[in-house]
Amino acid sequence: METTGTRTDTCAGPPQPDRRPDGQDSYTISEVAAFTGLTAHTLRWYERIGLMPHIDRSHTGQRRYSNRDLDWLDLVGKLRLTGMPVADMVRYAELVREGDHTYGARYELLEETRRDVLARIAELQDTLAVLDRKIAFYGDAGHALASERPR
Repeated sequence: METTGTRTDTCAGPPQPDRRPDGQDSYTISEVAAFTGLTAHTLRWYERIGLMPHIDRSHTGQRRYSNRDLDWLDLVGKLRLTGMPVADMVRYAELVREGDHTYGARYELLEETRRDVLARIAELQDTLAVLDRKIAFYGDAGHALASERPR
């Protein structure tokens, strides 16, 4: 979650019902893997490359994730779905950590990603139209063949 003065930019959608209340939200890496569908290896890699912020540790050194970390991972998952390169996601994470003065750079990065997503959606809509035409053709051809067969 990003905060500036009076505004808060939440990283993800609505709160998940299975999450613990804030203040009691200490999750192990296996719990986070179960929540997110990511592997423990991927979670550790995200931390190693700087995609995840600093993850708290227990007194025994085990990672302890918070609801805020889960929100961040939800955003990262959405960014992955956009096709954003990992390097750009890491850059975005760095900009968030640098503070509010990076809003302009974050805006540009997200706007560029949005343009890419819109272009992909247009390509997929064109592809879907081709598939619909083919399906209609074969559906009509199948009906025509069935009506020509002797009974």
